[in-house]
Amino acid sequence: MNLIIGSVIVIGCVLGGFMVHGGKVLALWQPSELLIIGGAALGAFVIANGLGALMKVFTAVLGSMKGSAYGKKHYLALFALMYELFNVARKDGVIGLEREIEEPAKSKIFSKHELILKDHHALEFITDYLRMMVSGDMNPFQLENLMDVELATHHHEKEELAGAVNKVSDALPGFGIVAAVLGIVNTMSALGGPVSEIGAKVAAALVGTFLGILLAYGFVGPTATSMEKASKEEAQFYITIKTCIVAMVQGYPPQVAVEFGRKATPGHLRPKFKELEEHLRGKKG
Repeated sequence: MNLIIGSVIVIGCVLGGFMVHGGKVLALWQPSELLIIGGAALGAFVIANGLGALMKVFTAVLGSMKGSAYGKKHYLALFALMYELFNVARKDGVIGLEREIEEPAKSKIFSKHELILKDHHALEFITDYLRMMVSGDMNPFQLENLMDVELATHHHEKEELAGAVNKVSDALPGFGIVAAVLGIVNTMSALGGPVSEIGAKVAAALVGTFLGILLAYGFVGPTATSMEKASKEEAQFYITIKTCIVAMVQGYPPQVAVEFGRKATPGHLRPKFKELEEHLRGKKG
């Protein structure tokens, strides 16, 4: 949602200010300039990162239109799920827990928490490490270290993608100059013709520089920053999962293990102690 709102503000203010001074918006519509700048930026990205990375960027941008992927509801759903799973492990032992995590889609506990069930990466992360917990072959320190390695790798991949988009943002003003130079070349071939025609070609060339700078600082750069933010939000969600599981492996009771996770939650998303307690009580009932 922020992507849509921000884009509307950028376009509205830029075009509005241009029109206030008597500018004609249609003069900025130069498809050939957009083709040169956009095509060159797209091609450069593919050369550097490949088509697979391009598809991931499109997916990330489409996802950002829906807003933050991890809100307070997601954390409450996570805590309720962890609490119920940990209670099963405490009452029924590893056999009961294994029955729940073997096929999450068929589990009554997981089916009550659709926000987690639909998040395939988080679901896999939870079930994988609960299986390790069930196996009993790893101590808490080994389990935590393995989680840290996986989280660091996952976060690095996300950061690399955002960094690649940011490099495109840095290159866009240069591609704008390329478009402007090509426009000037085109203008030079029209010297001696009508003044209006020469003026239109010069204007089109200048639009190339304008578009390169606007796309870089008004859209692509902020999109890269948004992707970095989304990556950090996702990483924090996984850290909360890790904190809950490690606390359980260390022998803490289910509610205390979930409280460890609550403390690892970002402040603006962290539920109050009583709020979480009432939520867990409701799920338990």
